[in-house]
Amino acid sequence: MKAYIIIILFLVSSVGFGQDNFFSEEELTITKHIDGTLLEPLVDSKQINLAIIIAGSGPTNRNGNQNFLKNNSLKKLAESLSNNSIATFRYDKRIVKQILKNDVDNDIMFDDFVNDASDVIDYFKAKGKYNRIYIIGHSQGSLVGMLAAKDKADGFISLAGAGNNIGDVLVEQVTKMAPKLGIETQRIVDTLKTGKTTTDYPNELASLFGPNIQKFMMNWMSYNPTEVIKTLDMPILIVNGTKDLQVSEDEAQLLKKANDEAQLEIIDNMNHVLFEIEGDDLENSKSYNESFRPLSPQLIKSLTDFIQS
Repeated sequence: MKAYIIIILFLVSSVGFGQDNFFSEEELTITKHIDGTLLEPLVDSKQINLAIIIAGSGPTNRNGNQNFLKNNSLKKLAESLSNNSIATFRYDKRIVKQILKNDVDNDIMFDDFVNDASDVIDYFKAKGKYNRIYIIGHSQGSLVGMLAAKDKADGFISLAGAGNNIGDVLVEQVTKMAPKLGIETQRIVDTLKTGKTTTDYPNELASLFGPNIQKFMMNWMSYNPTEVIKTLDMPILIVNGTKDLQVSEDEAQLLKKANDEAQLEIIDNMNHVLFEIEGDDLENSKSYNESFRPLSPQLIKSLTDFIQS
C-alpha cells in the first residue's frame, strides 16, 4: 500500500511540474505528535540539502495558517525552496493535532515544541540522505529552532525571530497598543519571571496570562534568544522585514550583536507573514488572511543562496 501511495504522490507532483513545481510530495508521521509534508526536488542529485521549517506561535499548522487566518506563507516558502533544489519538511505543531482530536493537553510546555523539533532533526539525520540539514524557525519557531539545532543541524535561519526575552517582547507589544495595559503586563511578566503564578491580571490580558497558559509562558520566558544564539557553532542567517508589525528590525539586530558571525538580512517592505506590503498597517494586517499574495522574492533568494552556499 505504501508503495502505491508514494507513486500516487509522485504522479500528483508530476502534474504540478507543468505548473512550475519541480518536486515530489510525501506525507510523513515523525512521532505520535508530529505529522508533516516532505518536498523533494526532482533533480539528478544523490545529495541535496534539507530545510526543516518550524512554525510560529499559536495553533499554527504546517502551511503557516490558523483558524480564520489563511495565508499559506510556510507552504509557499517550502514550495519556493524546493523549486530551487532544496528539500523541505514542514509540520503541524502538536497543538494543531490536539485541537483536531479535541484532546488539548493543558500542561503543554514550550519545551515540548523544542523536543518535537529535535525529534524531527533526529529523524532526518538518521536517514543519512541529505548533504546538510538547515533549520528555519519563523517567529516563535526561531527560538525553538535555535534550541533544537544546537549540536545537531548544519545551519540555522531565524525568520522574524525575537532577540529579546518573550516577556519583554510582550510588554513592548501591549504597551504600543494600550499603555495602561502595558504597565499591567510588565507587572505580570515580572511575577512570572520569578517562577510564581498569579491570579491578578485584567480580563483583557487573559489570552496571554490565563491560568492554563502561565506555566507555558514561564517556561518560554526562561530562555533568552541572545544567550541561546551565542551557543550555536554553525552558519547563521537572521532575516527580518521592515514592515513586520510583530517583530521589529531591532530584534534582528540584537540577535546579530549576540553572534557576530551571523549574517543579517533586512528586507524592505516584507511583513511578518513574509509578504511585501506597499501600503499602510491596514493592508499589512489584512494580508495575514490573503493567501493569494506571493512571498518576497528577496526572501527566497536570500534563503536559497545561504542554504546552497
